[in-house]
Amino acid sequence: MSVALHPLIIRCLFVALLGMSFAAVAADDSEPAPASEPKPIPESLRSPRATMETFLDAMNATRAGEDAQIEQAISTLDLSAVSPLIRTEKGRDAAWMLQEVIDHTRIPNTKRVSTRTTGKPYVFNTYENGAIEIVFVDNVGWQFSSATVAALPALLDEVSTQEKVEGVADDAVAHLPVHLKLRAMIPPRFKEQQLILEQWQWFGIAAIILAGFIVDKLIAMLLALGVRIWRARWARGVYREVPDTILRPFGLMVMAFMWWAGVNMLGLPASVLLILLVSVKFLACLATVWVAYRLVDLTTAFLNQAASRTQSKLDDALVPLVTKTLKVFVTVMGVVFIADNLNIDVTSLLAGLGLGGLAFALAAKDVAGNLFGSITVLLDQTFHVGDWVIIGDVEGSVEHIGFRSTRIRTFYNSLVSVPNSTLITAAVDNMGARTYRRLSCKFTIAYDTPPERIEAFCEGIREIVRQHPYTRKDSYHVYLNGFSASALEILVYIFWRTPEWGTELRERHRFLIDCLRLAKRLGVEFAYPTQTVHLKQAENGLPDPETGLFSPARSEGDAHTYGIEEARAIVAATTGLGVVPPPVTLTGKGRGTGDNGE
Repeated sequence: MSVALHPLIIRCLFVALLGMSFAAVAADDSEPAPASEPKPIPESLRSPRATMETFLDAMNATRAGEDAQIEQAISTLDLSAVSPLIRTEKGRDAAWMLQEVIDHTRIPNTKRVSTRTTGKPYVFNTYENGAIEIVFVDNVGWQFSSATVAALPALLDEVSTQEKVEGVADDAVAHLPVHLKLRAMIPPRFKEQQLILEQWQWFGIAAIILAGFIVDKLIAMLLALGVRIWRARWARGVYREVPDTILRPFGLMVMAFMWWAGVNMLGLPASVLLILLVSVKFLACLATVWVAYRLVDLTTAFLNQAASRTQSKLDDALVPLVTKTLKVFVTVMGVVFIADNLNIDVTSLLAGLGLGGLAFALAAKDVAGNLFGSITVLLDQTFHVGDWVIIGDVEGSVEHIGFRSTRIRTFYNSLVSVPNSTLITAAVDNMGARTYRRLSCKFTIAYDTPPERIEAFCEGIREIVRQHPYTRKDSYHVYLNGFSASALEILVYIFWRTPEWGTELRERHRFLIDCLRLAKRLGVEFAYPTQTVHLKQAENGLPDPETGLFSPARSEGDAHTYGIEEARAIVAATTGLGVVPPPVTLTGKGRGTGDNGE
């Protein structure tokens, strides 16, 4: 059982996702879209007072446990200078930092905040490292300015040495982001900047990476041990083929999400957060897709186990199709999932996929035809894997039914791929669906064969049919059927009930050999085209049981009796009366065998 990602799928997925990542990271540098009609300004951002009240109400609700209200607070911040990929994370941090700065400054009196809808910015307070101001942003409304958002870390450092103003809830600190709590506890010497990060942030990154690797290895080891124990104690059938590493991606997924959470806890600068967060998001999403692939592999093992318990061949053909369908679905959903986490407009992507899919469908109608052909074969049960079929000029055993084509192994051991689209209209002769396999042939015997001997020979052949383990007993014909130019023709028309072609060949061989033995015992000579002149005293009748000499037959019944006795003696000496040989099985040595393989 395959448990690895298909190489082509890996390449396509990686290229697509890498392209989306670069496109997303470079989105900030792209030219702005053409201006559209201005959107109506919401009431929550209609004026500086409305913006201040919206922010304060949202943050108070967030402190009360309504986490979803943080989004309303973020809407009051001008984050246009922040990359779309990290606006959610930086917006949350900025909202909490702004609230902390306000709590250390004064309790806002919203009644004194301006209600004008246009005009100059409203300044809440001025600090050494900047100011908190609300400005009007075109097509958006009044928001805390981008300069205010950028200065918030410095403003927080400036006011952190001051006590919070009276009236601020005592438990307000409990709702702060983790990195703000950590930074408040970090000694000043570890807040010194090294390169572009503070020292404690460098230590935090190293600790998060190390913890992620340890957790990954630990989870992988425990899961592999669990799989081995389960396989040894309870697994049966195809489950024993499940490798130890089937659940390996779960550890990688946990590690990626640990890094994701850890990066958000460090309060990193926007430039660093952008690089790390995009990389970690990509890794987390890729690990999730890998986990989904492994779950598909487990599902496949379950379906194969269920199919092995049934006699129907339909489920054997459906399992590979279901597996491929699930993996294609996982791939598509993985691309959409990653695009969504990279802040790519999924709606536009899906719309583009829809239009592109339509164009692709028009260009790849043959592929669609092959797909519908495979569905038709499975639903109509035209044939199954293992059946011997004749499709046009192709004849052989069906080895695989896929999305695009059906593979057939021919007499020459070559593998022919027949497009499934042709199976919708093609005439398919399923030899494997036959209950009986027919033998129609003519035995040509010499013209000078006495009638009694012909009767004995025909009845003897009928008895061989009746005694043969694989012949149909309710429908067979053995008669003198004509006079040719050089021989008498005996028609032999019988049916075999054999499971497959190899057994038919073996039993046909056995039947014909028994007929030859019968002819030799009865003194019946097979004729062939010749022109000879000879004088011969014809022997008439049947041989005497004691002397072996021929004497005139007393009746037709004597001939039938003699033919039956000789036929039974032949079958008893070869196959054995009442013995059913096992079907022929392939050994790879070029010939069929019985059940013992010899």
